Amino acid sequence: MVTAIVLIKAETDRIPELAQSIAEMDGVQEVFSVAGRHDLVAIVKASRNEDLADVISDRMRHLDGIVASETLIAFRAYSKKELEAGFELGLD
Repeated sequence: MVTAIVLIKAETDRIPELAQSIAEMDGVQEVFSVAGRHDLVAIVKASRNEDLADVISDRMRHLDGIVASETLIAFRAYSKKELEAGFELGLD
């Protein structure tokens, strides 16, 4: 499974409808409205990089209301849940 984090700058008055449209796309796990340089952050998961391209490059970027975006491809995921599972297995 590959994960991408998509940072999105949007037209201010289109943020709620844009977030909803993105959240309904296959492969999109979550969409966050955020403060800062970007307006939305989308978490996209797919089985292959080509599938990420289908979601992000072929579908997401054509949505009305997106001004600019930046995509980060995750190499590894670290989470508290995974770390705790490691300790339960007896790893020190």
